[in-house]
Amino acid sequence: MVFKLITSKKLTKQKKISHGFFNRKGGKSKGIYKSLNCGPGSNDKINKVKENLKIVKNKISKKSKDIFLLNQTHSNKFVFLNENFKLYRKRIKADAVITNQKELPIAVLTADCVPILLHDNKKNIIAAIHAGWKGAFKEIIKKVVNFMLKKGCKKNSITAVIGPCIKQNSYNVGEDFKKKFIKKNKLNEKFFKKKKSIFYFNLTGFVKSQLESNKISNIDTINIDTFDKKNNFFSARQSKRLKHDDYGRNISIIMIN
Repeated sequence: MVFKLITSKKLTKQKKISHGFFNRKGGKSKGIYKSLNCGPGSNDKINKVKENLKIVKNKISKKSKDIFLLNQTHSNKFVFLNENFKLYRKRIKADAVITNQKELPIAVLTADCVPILLHDNKKNIIAAIHAGWKGAFKEIIKKVVNFMLKKGCKKNSITAVIGPCIKQNSYNVGEDFKKKFIKKNKLNEKFFKKKKSIFYFNLTGFVKSQLESNKISNIDTINIDTFDKKNNFFSARQSKRLKHDDYGRNISIIMIN
């Protein structure tokens, strides 16, 4: 199967970093995990997942450290990796990771949720965020941006990339889901549309609005729908529709060279 790496034009211009969004092609896993499943938390064979992670790492940099992954829980928690990052023996429960360390690839795993990669080209600090609706609703983006600013980053020097995720036409939700967002902020009404009595949620738009509300204006959006089978991404919703008992995870990665 042909290997597929998707990059942001805006981040590609920044030579201090390497990055990429990977779909399910080019890995070693079989069955419902075919083939580049990078999720240690899935029920895939762990040796296959490790092989897949090595494939991804080598694509980004053959000389870098191992990929730093989180134990994602749809929270608004993040971790900052400084020179003492080796102290972390186990995958930390969090949904975003920030670092200023060179040759340390950081990544998030998704299967319809939004991966967000950030880079401040002046302070050379990077971040990777797993933003499902729960994490985004709990304002994980605001927390990450605020921390980066405390570290000396500037809003006008941060580039944010919204990666492949489930798009509005594929993301049907219930009325209670919509009410939850409207209760938080009436302006959230604009992220919903109704078609034949069914509501559809614009997760990409909601995430982008949170970046913009935190004064991040240099934003790149990769408009690929992970639910659409022709795009060859793992999709939790697609797997549920097919009545699979599990699903693979896509990986989005960034590293300071």
